Amino acid sequence: MKITGSIFILSALWLALFLSPCYAQHLIPSPSDEASSSASGADEVSEPSDVTASSELPAEEEPEAAIPDPLEPANRVFFGFNDKLYFWFLKPVATGYKAIIPEQGRVGVRNFYSNLTTPIRLVNCLFQAKFKGAGNEGFRFLLNSTFGIAGFLDLAKRDFNVEKEDRDFGQTLGVWGMGPAFFINWPILGPSNVRDTLGFAGDLVFDPRTYLLNPIFYVARPVEIINDTSLKIGEYESLKKAALDPYIAVREAYTQYRQNKIETK
Repeated sequence: MKITGSIFILSALWLALFLSPCYAQHLIPSPSDEASSSASGADEVSEPSDVTASSELPAEEEPEAAIPDPLEPANRVFFGFNDKLYFWFLKPVATGYKAIIPEQGRVGVRNFYSNLTTPIRLVNCLFQAKFKGAGNEGFRFLLNSTFGIAGFLDLAKRDFNVEKEDRDFGQTLGVWGMGPAFFINWPILGPSNVRDTLGFAGDLVFDPRTYLLNPIFYVARPVEIINDTSLKIGEYESLKKAALDPYIAVREAYTQYRQNKIETK
């Protein structure tokens, strides 16, 4: 009953997000930086350390989780759902898309969507008092939207070495002192926590995709997801292959990745 109640609560919250104009930023697998961090974290799990090899440590003692996970039974159910969704649907579609669209074109599509979501990064730079970063985002948007053909070309990075500021409201809440509370693995959305879930909802306010007409949104959003997945096929597979327990590897790597983003000056 406890597990059933947890699944019901998470499902209700997920439906609330799903039915919003912009219900998800990422399907599984997690973003490329997260996947890379996950693979690294998985390697660390699989390699025995000097401490665990020592006879002084009781065999039953295990390292504590980096984040509380009171909903682990339900989270594992949703993790399995996302895993099947990736291998049975998203990966085959993205693989076919990759075979048709050359890499240069897919990178251009990714640049376009990244340019479109500039307001999220710019506003969160201001919230975090990263005024230089906000200026960089403004410069990137003006240059790439005009001479970069609506953002398909990232001229700011190519010609001026001005990188994108990877800022979001979940990160802002962390900078303001809010902790992650506990881990949540959302169906469709993937790994998160209470803070980042609230942050995701806050970012919807500044996301231009939120205000697109529904017919445009329901075409544009799947294209974005499939395009992003086509550029990182193999990362999630590497994570699963390296990890003793892929669920734990994703949970710990995601937590560390988000904490590093908060601590980045």
